[in-house]
Amino acid sequence: METMRSDAAAWESYGFSAEFGERKSAREILLQELGRCADPAGLSPGLKALTDYVSASHYLLVRHDASPEAGLDVVVASDWPFDMVRGIARTVGASQSRMSELEKCFSLLKPCFHHLADNVAVPRGVSREYCVIAFHVGRVRMSLLLLFPEHFILSQSKLRDVGIMTGYFASVCCEGAILRQDRDMELTDREIECLYWIAEGKTSGEIAVILGISRNTINNYITSVMRKTATKTRSEAIAWAVRHSLV
Repeated sequence: METMRSDAAAWESYGFSAEFGERKSAREILLQELGRCADPAGLSPGLKALTDYVSASHYLLVRHDASPEAGLDVVVASDWPFDMVRGIARTVGASQSRMSELEKCFSLLKPCFHHLADNVAVPRGVSREYCVIAFHVGRVRMSLLLLFPEHFILSQSKLRDVGIMTGYFASVCCEGAILRQDRDMELTDREIECLYWIAEGKTSGEIAVILGISRNTINNYITSVMRKTATKTRSEAIAWAVRHSLV
């Protein structure tokens, strides 16, 4: 009996189903592995399984709700060399902040390729081109950045699989921490009220008259809104509010 169990385990390790005697697909094996890793402690092993599935060499998971100057604070998990992470973290944050809300929507789950700057040292045999796949966990926009071996032929279908699976997997592993932070970043009723009047085209002075409070207080509310929503202008804050059905 013990021999049968060990044989079955070895059979499974090669991707075969002991019950049906058929070889499982790489996608099925990945889904099983992600199921085993579906908790906060399993984030890194799960990301490694996703990386291996698409034959990438390194993964970097970042979040985009921080300011572009946040640097390494945007990194959730990574096995990139540290100097590379330090060199690219701010660049990734800045590139996201330059995107419009419409561009962000169109880029979701769509693999996009970029080149590392010439001054960024890469490991031997690794391509300077990297892939970015963006997705949402709750209200937080995140991206998975993948490095690949040089001259590797990519599978677009597997890249799309990875985008969808990473979104679900990160939701399971990161949602608790992100929801706690979301609660800390929730807009107050007064801030939403200010957003509404901004969307109606009112100035700070006009909103102050409408709400019966000082113009400086209105500006403080608006500054708080832009900090919480990681937006840089009133127009971006309005677009964010529309996307989240607040106005």
